[in-house]
Amino acid sequence: MATKKNRGKQRLQVHGALWLSMDGANVAGQGRIALLRAVAEHGSITQAAKAFGMSYKAAWDAIDTMNQRSRTPVVERVTGGRGGGSTLLTAYGQRLVERYAQVQAVHQRFLQLLEQDAMDLEQPFSMLKVLNMKTSARNQWLGEVTAVHSGAVNDEVELRLPGGQRLSAMVTRDSTGALGLKPQLPVIALVKSSAVLLAVDLETARVSAGNRLAGTVVRVTPGAVNAEVIVRTPDAAGVDGALEVVAVVPQTAVAELGLKPGAAVTALVKASDVVLAVVS
Repeated sequence: MATKKNRGKQRLQVHGALWLSMDGANVAGQGRIALLRAVAEHGSITQAAKAFGMSYKAAWDAIDTMNQRSRTPVVERVTGGRGGGSTLLTAYGQRLVERYAQVQAVHQRFLQLLEQDAMDLEQPFSMLKVLNMKTSARNQWLGEVTAVHSGAVNDEVELRLPGGQRLSAMVTRDSTGALGLKPQLPVIALVKSSAVLLAVDLETARVSAGNRLAGTVVRVTPGAVNAEVIVRTPDAAGVDGALEVVAVVPQTAVAELGLKPGAAVTALVKASDVVLAVVS
């Protein structure tokens, strides 16, 4: 049993199994692919079953299921010869085994990235970090398209962020088509920190920036000319920490706006400054 001291050092782990299916029916997973490798190595279902530690009937049933559910059989029986024939992988079966190994390597790498970069519950979730993508935009928010309003030249795309916050992006109609933007599509919203404006006491003010993210300053990192300000916004239920917004503002604005940890502030982002990306 883990002690309280050791419990603090433990990390959440991510596990996952890769299965291939055809028309909703399971075709092969790690075990069946390993069985196919054994057949390719020994040229016999009997010998493959022994090497794999299973009965001949179980091995044959697994191979027959794969043959029946695949568009093309994965194993074939070759008759004749000194040994009376052998069992071989078809060309399709060989490609299936090779492709599974390639996809499995990517799958395992993705699980490692999830475990490494996504399961620290004290840190905000970043899809770009998990995907090992790098961008100059400091703000990277995973969201979901809720509506697309078409215009003559540009379209307005409405998003819902993880904490329930709303965000609008203005993109060209060509981009809407190229990205396949439609309701329920997961997207990544990118906003440069220099494009985020900070304001205080906006209750009655009118501003041109359509996106308003109200929150609290959690950190201010001063520089020679500019300062980096991190704002944490509450989620729809009012719980703090749902979304972090990074802004770079002139050092003079820090004093003028009273930007310090705990200060209430609103982050303003123009819809035209939001760049959308999808994982294809």
